[in-house]
Amino acid sequence: MANQRRNEAGLEGLTGALAQAGKGPPPVHLWNPPFCGDLDMRIAADGTWFYQGTPIGRPALVRLFASVLKREGDRYFLVTPVEKVGLTVEDAPFLAVELQVQPAPAGDVLNFRTNVDDWVACDADHGLRFDPQPATGGLKPYLHVRRGLWAKVARPVFYELVARGEERDLNGQRMFGVASGTEFFAMAPADSLKDFM
Repeated sequence: MANQRRNEAGLEGLTGALAQAGKGPPPVHLWNPPFCGDLDMRIAADGTWFYQGTPIGRPALVRLFASVLKREGDRYFLVTPVEKVGLTVEDAPFLAVELQVQPAPAGDVLNFRTNVDDWVACDADHGLRFDPQPATGGLKPYLHVRRGLWAKVARPVFYELVARGEERDLNGQRMFGVASGTEFFAMAPADSLKDFM
């Protein structure tokens, strides 16, 4: 019962504080409030946000919470200038669900839309990584969104990346990967491609 009261008070307080915070992206990286406990909130591997076991059905509320998400080490928090509460993230906090390619003189730039409607241009600060999955022999792709927060790349978008893939020599090894602007993000050694795709 005390846990439930803390969850309800924490969620209401958090929502109220965010409503007063103003417009524009919150400067979460500048906030270091005291820890106020964990909320019964979870971001599932498919990107769905749950509160007390129930999906949060209001996209605007999910976007609001996503805007104040912060990672410290392996833990995730929602923060305001006055409080910090913990939550559970099963895989990555975001999903990259759409890809748009923007032609540019230095090379096409890959732009990704996340499940909370943020657009992220893939570059040196917002790179791609491809984690090998030994159990399946495949790759799990991620995009860096901001400050240690990653988006898992949805499978249809990953297929688009593979279709854009190319081979390049990196440090004496032939690698298969994808380019965005002047950056190249290696997926796997070209000779082991059959093991991953």
